[in-house]
Amino acid sequence: MPLSPLEHDRRYGELDQVIRAYAGQPADDTPDKPSHALTAYMRQTWHTRPWALAVAERQLREYADNPPGRLRLRLGEFYAVPDVGLPEGEMKQWLYCLADHIKRSVEQGEVPLPAVPATHWEWHARFPEVGQFLGGWFSQDMPDEFDDHDAAVDDYRTTTDPHLVARLVGELHELLALDLDESDYALAVVELGMEVDPPAPYAPSGWLALVAGRLSAPRSDYGPGAPTDVP
Repeated sequence: MPLSPLEHDRRYGELDQVIRAYAGQPADDTPDKPSHALTAYMRQTWHTRPWALAVAERQLREYADNPPGRLRLRLGEFYAVPDVGLPEGEMKQWLYCLADHIKRSVEQGEVPLPAVPATHWEWHARFPEVGQFLGGWFSQDMPDEFDDHDAAVDDYRTTTDPHLVARLVGELHELLALDLDESDYALAVVELGMEVDPPAPYAPSGWLALVAGRLSAPRSDYGPGAPTDVP
């Protein structure tokens, strides 16, 4: 019988988060040094959900202790760890290695310092609403769906819950506070799902600042033809 969503999250939810952190990253952890992927997972989790680290450590060990057979995987009764590029015979020790690094980090209070996201997973974990905004409204289909960038921003604001709009504004300010080089902002918006260039004459950071300012303005001041709060 396939796992229900509740059972999946109870038994493998945080394990799944750890494994997702390896998307596009090598699983090159050693007993002496965690990989960039695991470091990114621990950094983000320490600063947002520190309690989840203990859950991850337990779920990693339990999975390594009780790996599923092919039949149970085929029936959907067990979480299937995505391919991370390791031979099947090395998976068990790798999972123990990850659990050991997390355990040491928690027991010794080794908290990774805040830093610029280092992996695709970390960009989206740290800036989830920016990822929704850029990936949803500024994909390669944007020119076919909207007249211009301003129209796409208008559509986001009018169709999105105000609480999420406010969250996006906060994330945009946090992203700008990283104070990256312009080339790094160009890479950041691509990591976060943007598939079109910012409108001329703006560089990525300048356009992000413009969007944050527009979305922060009262609706009545939000440009020509904008919706108003007055009936």
